[in-house]
Amino acid sequence: MPLPPKWYQFLIGLFASIGSFNFGYDLGIIAQVVASDSFTKKFNPNADQVGLVVSLFTAGAFCGAFVAGYLGDMAGRRATIASASAVFILGGALQAGGQNIGFLQAGRFVAGIGVGTLCMIVPLYQAELAHPTIRGRITALQQFMLGVGALCASWIGYGCYVGFSPHDDRQWRVPLGLQCIPAGILGLLIFLFPESPRWLIDNNRVSEGQQVLANLHAHGDKNDPWVRVEFSQIQESLAYEHDHAAKTWVELFRNRANFRRVFLCVALQGSIQMTGVSAIQYYSPTIFAQIGLSTAQTLKYQAINSIIALIAQFLCILFIDRLGRRWPLITSNIANGLCFLIGMLLLQHFPPGSNNPRSAQIGFIATTWLYNFSFSAACGPLSWIIPAEVFNTTTRSRGVSMATMVSFAVNTMIGQVTPVAMKQVAWRYYILFVVCNFTNAAFFWALLPETSKVPLEAMDRLWEKAPWFVPKMKREDYLKESQPEMSLVWPETVSCMAGDDGVETEMETETEWSGDGDVSYVRR
Repeated sequence: MPLPPKWYQFLIGLFASIGSFNFGYDLGIIAQVVASDSFTKKFNPNADQVGLVVSLFTAGAFCGAFVAGYLGDMAGRRATIASASAVFILGGALQAGGQNIGFLQAGRFVAGIGVGTLCMIVPLYQAELAHPTIRGRITALQQFMLGVGALCASWIGYGCYVGFSPHDDRQWRVPLGLQCIPAGILGLLIFLFPESPRWLIDNNRVSEGQQVLANLHAHGDKNDPWVRVEFSQIQESLAYEHDHAAKTWVELFRNRANFRRVFLCVALQGSIQMTGVSAIQYYSPTIFAQIGLSTAQTLKYQAINSIIALIAQFLCILFIDRLGRRWPLITSNIANGLCFLIGMLLLQHFPPGSNNPRSAQIGFIATTWLYNFSFSAACGPLSWIIPAEVFNTTTRSRGVSMATMVSFAVNTMIGQVTPVAMKQVAWRYYILFVVCNFTNAAFFWALLPETSKVPLEAMDRLWEKAPWFVPKMKREDYLKESQPEMSLVWPETVSCMAGDDGVETEMETETEWSGDGDVSYVRR
């Protein structure tokens, strides 16, 4: 029995998300590395050097995201993923074999280039392969696999910390070296999966693109009604986009619809870093030590925290296409702000060095876990979903690249500033994240339109028609205006219970999108 098309798309997206696994692993493992006794004994780094170990990774990722904007359009999505995997392996090897702090920092920068490229190209690749009704779930795999990587890093890091002697360099070399394995799997096997049909059609490989589209959505049947309609829409959309394409980076800002998308996606990626997630990921031992917890305890609690994040990300995959993009993002930012506010008050009333009660430690751990659940359920996944789906084909690479570059630029700043800020201003540093989370919620309530279930080829009209101040207009109104005459029909197979014998059967249905954002299912 052939695999249902949506499951096929989902599994392709899942494999491509190994690139995000590498990012999550590196984010999670560096906290254990810089906190390990053997690392400190070997390098004896000061606060600025520790900050560079962290921030050079994201500085490299900034450069990688920029390169990916060009490479993704020139070489294709798969070749870009393979190239980025090779660069990441080189960086991982340099880190694991580091003989001095400069050696290690160079490896961090090189690995960052690979990760930045992957973080830009993978969600773009996923969005271009996915059926509109499951696009959110598939691009949410980016954050889910980031969480899987962080989970593996947390437990591997904790195991190496307690399993190796404080004088044994394997305490930090082994976890750094292991990250090369998934990158090698991704780079070697990605060419077994299809290229983006939109990229193929855009690069004059029209027949091949049509066949890939048919393979993805109709078991290879190019005469399938949905495949024919979607193929026609892609061709028409590309013809229009080529006539009005942004041929330079500057032109992204000259067109109203393009500027609006770039502005919101850049703001989104920057705002996600200002929720405080990077500070907690990179410097959890330092932060937890302020409430009186040892490094071993911190690494254990962070490992549990990674499980909580994974549960939240899985829930996002299940529900994001039902709940939409706008309100989950707003609600998550409000919850993040409340968690940081409580954590700040606990640090203020139970300062470092005091004999803090166990109840204060439990309260601080609980707020960190609640924050992580809130962030991982919406803010984290949506930071990849929204930029990947709002741009048209000719601007998607550059638009996503620019947004990803901003994410890593702000991430670099947080990585460099946090150790100094925690030492100099302590709990007051939390005020920054409290304010940013609440202002994020207000910003996206005012300016972010709902993009859930809107076909990629309809995005241009949506961003041209919707008002800047979104709450003034009803959702169904601006979606109708965005594509007033468009009605696409997508065939799919759904399982249902038939008869009194309880035997599960399959029924062919059609999914219809008529421009109002609602989806109807009609039996064929």
